[in-house]
Amino acid sequence: MAQEGSVTAIAHAIQLAVAPVFLVSGIAAFLAVLTNRLGRIIDRARALGASAASPSSAETQQELHVLTRRARLVNRSIALATSSALLIATLIVILFVGAFLTLDVAPPVGILFVAALLALIGALLAFLQEVRLATSTLRLHDGQRSDSGRAG
Repeated sequence: MAQEGSVTAIAHAIQLAVAPVFLVSGIAAFLAVLTNRLGRIIDRARALGASAASPSSAETQQELHVLTRRARLVNRSIALATSSALLIATLIVILFVGAFLTLDVAPPVGILFVAALLALIGALLAFLQEVRLATSTLRLHDGQRSDSGRAG
C-alpha cells in the first residue's frame, strides 16, 4: 500500500513538471534564435572588417560599435535565458525529490519559479533592446538611416 502511495506521488510530480518542461522547451527555441542573431552579428563584424576599404573610417568604426553593443545585449539575453532554464530544471528536480522524500517543497519551488520568470523577463528585455538597436540603425534602400525604431 505504501508503494502505491509513492507511485501516486511520483505521478503527481510528473504532472506538475509538465508545464515547466514546456517552458524549458520554449526557452530552448528562444536560445536558438538568440544564438543565430549573435552569429549574424559576428559574421557582419568580420565581413565589415575584412571588406572595408578603410577599416578605421568613422562610419566603419560606428557600425562596429553598434555591432558590439548588439552582441553584448544578445550575450546578456543568452545568459539570462540560460539561467532561467537552469532554474526551471532545478525546480523540476526539487519537485521529484520532494515527491520521493515526501517533503514540503512549496517554498523553494515558488522561489525558483519566480526567479526563473524574472530571469526570462530580463532576457526578453535585453532581446527587445537589441532588436530596437538593430532596427534603429537599419539602412533603407535610399541609404538613409531609419528613425522609426530608435530607442530613447
